[in-house]
Amino acid sequence: MESLAEWGYIGLFIASFLAATLIPLSSEIVLSILIANNYDLTLSLVVASAGNWIGGLSSYAIGRLGNWSLIEKYFRVRKEKIYELKTRVDKWGGFLALLCWTPILGDPIALALGFFRTNFYIVSVYMLIGKVFRYVVWAVLTYWGISLF
Repeated sequence: MESLAEWGYIGLFIASFLAATLIPLSSEIVLSILIANNYDLTLSLVVASAGNWIGGLSSYAIGRLGNWSLIEKYFRVRKEKIYELKTRVDKWGGFLALLCWTPILGDPIALALGFFRTNFYIVSVYMLIGKVFRYVVWAVLTYWGISLF
């Protein structure tokens, strides 16, 4: 792998990780740029999904710690928002982690799943499935868009 290609994958991993944490960042744009520049699609999807998944799991871990000053300061999520998700967490459990990729509710869901101590293994699996789905759909849309032009 060439040095420039390595930096592209590293940038994609960092963007994907940060997009799942406290920095609002569009990792999909980075993925699209790599796809448009003929980077390996499978490797790009693995890197983006892994970065976003690990970022989501770090949000879960912070929720599990239950440090409200940290959560409110860096995630800008109020305690009330986490408690509003309690009924959904009780009803759906770790299955709710499929939605951790969503832009608005992703961080609060991951934090709530951690805070309410939802089974880590179940959350991990469903969160990974959701993250992979997100990037596969985006890659398909990117390819479709590129083929139009």
